[in-house]
Order: sequence, then C-alpha cells, then structure tokens
Amino acid sequence: MIEIVKCKSEDLDIVQKIAFETWPICYQNIISQEQINYMLDLMYSLNSLRNQLTEKKHVFILAKEEENYVGFASFEINAELNNTKLHKLYVLPEIQGKSIGKQLIKFVEDCALEEGQEAVFLNVNKNNPAIRFYERMNYKVSNQIVINIGNGYVMDDYIMEKKLV
Repeated sequence: MIEIVKCKSEDLDIVQKIAFETWPICYQNIISQEQINYMLDLMYSLNSLRNQLTEKKHVFILAKEEENYVGFASFEINAELNNTKLHKLYVLPEIQGKSIGKQLIKFVEDCALEEGQEAVFLNVNKNNPAIRFYERMNYKVSNQIVINIGNGYVMDDYIMEKKLV
C-alpha cells in the first residue's frame, strides 16, 4: 500500500536521493550525462530544494511504501492564475508501473481542486517517454517551450495541461 505524505524541510534529503537515483536512468537516452549532472546540481541541491519549498512555495509530497520512500512530486498552486503547475514527478525506476505515479498526480489534482484551480499543467521533455503516461492521465500538449538553463544547456519541452473543471 502506498501512502502519500507532505514533505517537510527535514525530508528534502529523501527527495534529493530519489532524484539522484532516478534521473540518470530516466534521462540517459534523452540528454547527456553532463547535462544530467548540471541539472541535478541546479535543481536538486539541498539549498535549491529548500528555496523551492520555502521561498517559491512549492509543495513537495512523498510516496511511501511500507518504510521506503519510492517517489515524489512537487507542485505550485496558482503558478498561473487559477492554474497549478506540476513541477516534478518521479518514481524509482525499479518500481514504476505500480500506479505510484498515478497516485501522486491524483493527489496533486485533488489539492488543486480543493484550491479552486481550473487546470494542472507541466513541462516535459519532448523526447521523454513519460509523455505517454501524462496522455493516459488525460493531459494534452498545449504548447512548447525552449528554456535556456545556462552552461550552454536548454530544456526543449512540451507544456501539457489537464482541465479540472
């Protein structure tokens, strides 16, 4: 059984650990190892995670199976007026396919609905197989964006959206 719990500042090392275990596998055929390392440092250092939680007001949630943390998500209510942004969603590769991602995204959507949000949106790399997961969850490509993240790297993403109301 999976339990979804809100992440506190002292739990951010769990988020970091899952990201460092997940990213090299999930992105190995999409971006270079150098870009993976750069982005992990940029977005998943403990200082960066603390800033996302406290300053940017991102909500982090953890998926827990028995005593093990197996995935996480982060989201931001009203990232755009009446729209919630799903910033991150990762499940350890060895246990993907057990509906943990679905439970995490449903938790985010339920929180968004409770806050009167009209939609949830996210960015996903154009070559990421996770696009099919999001499509199964009724997300649709609404736009595309190229974001310069520094050091000569870009994120070449689709923006996907699901209307809640």
